[in-house]
Amino acid sequence: MPCALTDLYRYPIVQAPMAGGASTPALAAAVSEAGGLGFLAAGYKTPEAMYEEIKQIRSLTDRPFGVNLFMPQPSVADPAAVEVYREQLAGEAAWYETPLGDTDCGTDDAYDAKLAILADDPVPAVSFTFGCPSRAVFETFARVGTATVVTATSAAEAQAAQWSGADAVCVQGIEAGGHQSTHRDDPHADGTGAGFGLLALITQVQETVQIPVIAAGGLMRGAQIASVLAAGAVAAQLGTAFMVCPESGAHTLHKRALTDPVFVRTELTRAFSGRPARGLVNRFMREHGPYAPAAYPQLHFLTSGLRKAAAKAGDPQGMALWAGQGHRLARELPAGQLVEVLVAELESARGALAEGSVAGAGGSSGRHASHGSGHGVRAAHRSQGEVV
Repeated sequence: MPCALTDLYRYPIVQAPMAGGASTPALAAAVSEAGGLGFLAAGYKTPEAMYEEIKQIRSLTDRPFGVNLFMPQPSVADPAAVEVYREQLAGEAAWYETPLGDTDCGTDDAYDAKLAILADDPVPAVSFTFGCPSRAVFETFARVGTATVVTATSAAEAQAAQWSGADAVCVQGIEAGGHQSTHRDDPHADGTGAGFGLLALITQVQETVQIPVIAAGGLMRGAQIASVLAAGAVAAQLGTAFMVCPESGAHTLHKRALTDPVFVRTELTRAFSGRPARGLVNRFMREHGPYAPAAYPQLHFLTSGLRKAAAKAGDPQGMALWAGQGHRLARELPAGQLVEVLVAELESARGALAEGSVAGAGGSSGRHASHGSGHGVRAAHRSQGEVV
């Protein structure tokens, strides 16, 4: 049987797997060493590169860690739409003096080969993005003692994860940076009203499934972690908060942009990858986002060279600056120290809530209603005590 998810960490803080270079063995190891749960991102990597990173993190820590996999994607892109977008990007290619990428690179991200490695040489936890594996996959990981997590953006997706045999579900609110981890990319759902806020989503999922819930989306402070724990989550997953840590592999320009007043807001865009992803609004997003087709991972490969050339040229206006809505709250601390700060903030928030509910108990009858709510919060906090 796999280990219980809550046995894998001392503190309910999970470092999000950030594909594209930000998640490194050093970052994941530092988080795990500090009592959280660090994750490696296998997305966009070869099976060999994934295995090499697993060996590296094992040399850095003996604490539990996880590996995230991308699910294979159906070939639904319209080749004609992709070619039109290629023509639109011709000016970018000329400006950065780099060719546009080949879009015929496959859509499975070497999924089966990565599964085989993780089944043969198990890791403590494996999570999945962009879909839900078959029951047979979960049964394989259960036999080797690996805890499994599926990322979901709706109650229906969480139900599918539970039915298939996942040990836990990571619910991703619309506030989250990077790609929205929907199981099906529906371009008709694009727009400002798409997706659920994290607290609303936690409640919907809590009333739908019985497996543990990890909360993700815009979380940057310990008080926010306290809120999602009180709402019923067993842990909070943070990505943008760890991106600026020195152990992160994110580009220096990306790290700097998170708190640069030049970048005032985030939006969901298909401009860089063909799939909705939240990032800092820059020139590339404004000029090309409205015309980008639903074509993932084809557009990811198409724009890969442009993004690298922009970074090399020191131009953040041409980079994919993935960021959650709380990006301005980023703190440039070593990952282990950031975990310590978050834990201290979490305990402080819990203490303040407990004191407030106790004070409410001694008030007038007009305050008794709020005491009842506070009692519920304390009960939720006590239920989380075992995982902290």
